[in-house]
Amino acid sequence: MRVLPLMMMSAALAAGGEVRAQATGGAASAPSGTAAPVPSGAAAPVPSGPAAPVVLPEVTVSATRTERDPMDLPVSIDSVDQRTIREANPQVNLSEVLGRVPGIAAQNRQNYAQDLQISSRGFGARASFGVRGIRLIADGIPATMPDGQGQAASFNLSSAQRIEVMRGPFSSLYGNAAGGVVQIFTADGPERPTLSGSLLGASYGTSRVGFQAGGQQGALNGIVDVSRFETDGYRANSWTRRDQANAKVKFDLGDTGVLTLVANTLDQPETRDPLGLTAAQAALNPRQAVAAAYQFGTRKSISQAQGGLTWDLPLSGGDTLHTRLYAGDRQVTQYLATPLAAQAAPTSAGGVVDLDRGFAGMGLRWTRNTTVVGRAFSASVGVDHDRMRENRRGFINNNGVAGALKRDQDDTVTNTDVYAQADWQVLPRLGVLAGLRHSRVRFESRDYFIAPGNPDDSGGLSFSRTTPAAGLLWKMTPLVNAYANVGRGFETPTFAELAYRPGGATGLNFALRPSNSLHREVGVKALTGNDGHLNIALFQVDVKDEIVVNSASGGRTDFRNASETRREGLELAWRQRFAGGFETAVAWTALDARFQQPFTSGTPPTTVAAGSRLPGVAPRLAYAELVWRDAGSGFHAGLEVRQSGKVFVNDQNSEAAAAYTIGNLRGGFQQRGKGWRFTQFVRVDNLSDRRYIGSVIVADSNGRFYEPSPGRTTTIGVTLELSR
Repeated sequence: MRVLPLMMMSAALAAGGEVRAQATGGAASAPSGTAAPVPSGAAAPVPSGPAAPVVLPEVTVSATRTERDPMDLPVSIDSVDQRTIREANPQVNLSEVLGRVPGIAAQNRQNYAQDLQISSRGFGARASFGVRGIRLIADGIPATMPDGQGQAASFNLSSAQRIEVMRGPFSSLYGNAAGGVVQIFTADGPERPTLSGSLLGASYGTSRVGFQAGGQQGALNGIVDVSRFETDGYRANSWTRRDQANAKVKFDLGDTGVLTLVANTLDQPETRDPLGLTAAQAALNPRQAVAAAYQFGTRKSISQAQGGLTWDLPLSGGDTLHTRLYAGDRQVTQYLATPLAAQAAPTSAGGVVDLDRGFAGMGLRWTRNTTVVGRAFSASVGVDHDRMRENRRGFINNNGVAGALKRDQDDTVTNTDVYAQADWQVLPRLGVLAGLRHSRVRFESRDYFIAPGNPDDSGGLSFSRTTPAAGLLWKMTPLVNAYANVGRGFETPTFAELAYRPGGATGLNFALRPSNSLHREVGVKALTGNDGHLNIALFQVDVKDEIVVNSASGGRTDFRNASETRREGLELAWRQRFAGGFETAVAWTALDARFQQPFTSGTPPTTVAAGSRLPGVAPRLAYAELVWRDAGSGFHAGLEVRQSGKVFVNDQNSEAAAAYTIGNLRGGFQQRGKGWRFTQFVRVDNLSDRRYIGSVIVADSNGRFYEPSPGRTTTIGVTLELSR
């Protein structure tokens, strides 16, 4: 790791800073954990000169499970606030806002049957559906299952207060996920009873209607948000309807703490799946769906409901106790484009997936805030237990109609984790953050479908790891902090990755091992100008036993462990406000992710050369925006630029999606009066109407790697809010 360039940069920032501000946060960075409100406005003193006092936003975050200023944490973390989430955005997908966070690639597949593709420093890029390699958490409740597979569709953006994104080794303190943590926090209800309605219309038959109500009554605070999103889709055979509801109720129990109830539902019936395209098909007509999508009626229906309870109880002597309980159910029916000949094989699971999943968990954490040798000290000790049990059945997909039974099994995965972490201000200018987590993940499968050529595939296996992490933060000046951290992470296979053995053999793939990672990072956090924040992080991640696709054929995808990989990168985030109502935000990522040693995979075996790039990982990502606001008229306008580098689609690096740069334009008005507020916005995405591939399906067996993104798209929306 090369620390010198970062230290030189921080010294230059310190030497050039005219404003000496003791601030508590910045708009650009913020850590994650259990919810904490984001107050606004903390004044910072200016030592000399005629300039007015610096006013910097105070951002409180909780990645370390205690409320902290992100500036004072040796952690790479960013926060997306409520205004950014809601302003001139459809509020449908995380990809709308996560592009402004460095190190994160959030791709809208334009295929709601497969959910978003989200990766952090390259972790999770191989996922062909859903999100893996990253922990997803909503209001303290896991949205990632114990095996590491998660779904972002249940995140409700229109009721969100903020989203926190953490990268680096401290992510492992949240369990089985090597790459990062994405947390969403639902806003509290407003002080006065408030009702709002919103309506949105966009290109390709897209619409969204939403209603929200909330308020405070004595010790009771609540908010409820319901919406319906519908689209014909940019591509053929991609119709979607998504109904969502999200509710949060808080009870202030006085001396006995705060009790919070959260509940949400997702209903997404008969979502069409256009499948990926080959390079030739994408070049000829990017809006098409392949013939197999029509032949097999590829589609997916999802119904999910979950609820959770958290209780924050203050104890004597500065101690607090945090408890969480949650439970939910998810039902999925999916029709796949598996050839009939392949479905007829004795070991095939068919082409229709019927999944009924129940999940639940609990957590208990004790925290003490005190002093050690006169310096602030905070420590937490906790235990988490989560369980998922699903009945998975498979049927023949007889050209879009479910046929004979081909799979019937019960799968159970549990995790039991214990952890401890401490945060100590050792010296006035030196802080230490350290943590340790021990995880045990147990997989069990009970097979009820036994037939000639398909024996009993029941079995089980367990994985356990201890993952430490530690970091130091040095307050170089009141404006500049430098930090370094190091830690280990691990990532178990998911049940989907364990499902098949290589070579057509039956039973779980017991040879597949978890990947283990070593993370090292140095960085600088600086306050810039009168109202700005700059974060720079340089990192290196070495992974042993990286999980990769081995072969995919006839609806069966099996996985293996590759040799060592290395990720080296640089991340930059800068947000600044200027005089005259101008604001800017920049996020830039350079990532070199490669296989360090050769290995073979597939049938027949193919060699992947050392130095090959990890598929699905862009070597560079960039986001920049310039916004102007006129406070007097309530008008704002913004220009966004997004860029992605060339992305390889397989381990052999034989094909790739080309690099692209697109521009987006947005603007809006706001009018308000006593008890009401009315806002309108319009945005145009992909101004130049460029053809480009927005996401890829890594190692697709049919060569259909590419998922094209829309051309020029126009969105118009209005919101009316009434309060008393």
